[in-house]
Amino acid sequence: MAIRRSIVGIDSPDRLAGVLRDAQYLADDELATSAYLALALGKPLLLEGAPGVGKTEGAKAIASVLGRQMVRLQCYEGIDSAHALYEWNYPRQMLAIRQAGNEYVNIYADDFLVARPMLEALQHPADTVLLIDEIDRADHEFEAFLLEFLSDFSISIPERGTIRAQQHPVVVLTSNRTRELHEALRRRCVYHWIDYPAPEREAEIVMMRASQVAHDTAWRVVAAVGALRREPLAKAPGVAETVEWAEAATLLHEQGAPWPTAFKRAIGVVLKDQDDLAFIEPRLDQILEGTAA
Repeated sequence: MAIRRSIVGIDSPDRLAGVLRDAQYLADDELATSAYLALALGKPLLLEGAPGVGKTEGAKAIASVLGRQMVRLQCYEGIDSAHALYEWNYPRQMLAIRQAGNEYVNIYADDFLVARPMLEALQHPADTVLLIDEIDRADHEFEAFLLEFLSDFSISIPERGTIRAQQHPVVVLTSNRTRELHEALRRRCVYHWIDYPAPEREAEIVMMRASQVAHDTAWRVVAAVGALRREPLAKAPGVAETVEWAEAATLLHEQGAPWPTAFKRAIGVVLKDQDDLAFIEPRLDQILEGTAA
């Protein structure tokens, strides 16, 4: 396997971390190294972690710094190869046959082929980043099919023959670890576990993504979110919720709500489950203790 030592000027993990930061995505050294190696070795990158830690955002940022379109395949229970690869536009085929009369019409031409994300990535490997999102939500049959796809990056269309990528496409897989992935799939990937960021990094993310949020406010909301994540919630808040809570509380504070009242009034931005809200409500004052200016 040939090693691509430089990917559009990205010749080291440090360089990749720098351009990701320019794209407003903070990658630590371990993530930057894993992503760099996946790109340089032409292997899929498997990002695993709890919901909301930035896996999908990481794929978007990689596509951005490479100057490519991100093609997303959202996995779900029951997904099959037709939704991932291609489908024929049967209504259009039938219309073409009726309009052609006695003349020959090639109903398997490109005009009738509906490319789904995996086929699109094979057809345009230099222009796309394929995101296979939440692969753990798919069943084992689809995972086995995906394993075959990642082995040689080709698919067989019975009416057209085999389509093979001219180069390895950039592929990012994400998993929330709701179930264990097959070991064979893991072996084909460069793996990285993404955890919730440390408080100082999360505060930096808040100030990067929401420039109107003051430094002290960012630290208050990060401390409060950290406390919420230690509670037995059905859905722990992710990094995106941290940013949104800081923005919402700042907006309410600018309209006259004092701290920590602004945080309390904006609680629906960070907790989005009724049972979680009911559980936290009597304890919210204690959780927010120390966040007042």
